[in-house]
Amino acid sequence: MRKALWSLFEIFETVIVAIVAVTLVRAFVVQPFVVSGASMEPTFFNGNYLLVDELTYMFREPERGEVIVFRYPGDPKSFYIKRIIGLPGERIVVEKGSVSAYRGEEEIELEESYLGGRVTQGSFEVVLGEEEFFVMGDNRNFSFDSRNWGPLNRDDVIGVVRVRLWPINEVQAFSAPAYGTR
Repeated sequence: MRKALWSLFEIFETVIVAIVAVTLVRAFVVQPFVVSGASMEPTFFNGNYLLVDELTYMFREPERGEVIVFRYPGDPKSFYIKRIIGLPGERIVVEKGSVSAYRGEEEIELEESYLGGRVTQGSFEVVLGEEEFFVMGDNRNFSFDSRNWGPLNRDDVIGVVRVRLWPINEVQAFSAPAYGTR
């Protein structure tokens, strides 16, 4: 009888430790996210299942080109996924089908190969504050992003997309693309 009770206690203890571990990891390290919509095509498609790293930005600032998940400024209950185009203090210019970022007089060349041949329509210019980012979807003609609702505040950023887990034949890790300067 004692062995049976001890075995049950060990099972209960293991289950509790597992639940606490999963809860801590999910709350502070990695969060699942399912893509809804077409704004990030061709990088991510509707229904893709992603893992979002919530820990990295506790130790460093977001970088240009990283795909992030954030709280939509117009409704903090809604979560969006977009790519960081502009960093705090920069001037972002959209014209003639391309996007440029300026840090003082230095122009950062944004060769956006991830767009799959798509161009950025219209013209737009904004200067970002010290805690603001400019974010855009990869499917520029079908993305509701900083061009529509303005800069994203640093406090709204949840984390950076690290891995696509679904569909299984498209499992992939992600990192920020390298951009040059002119």
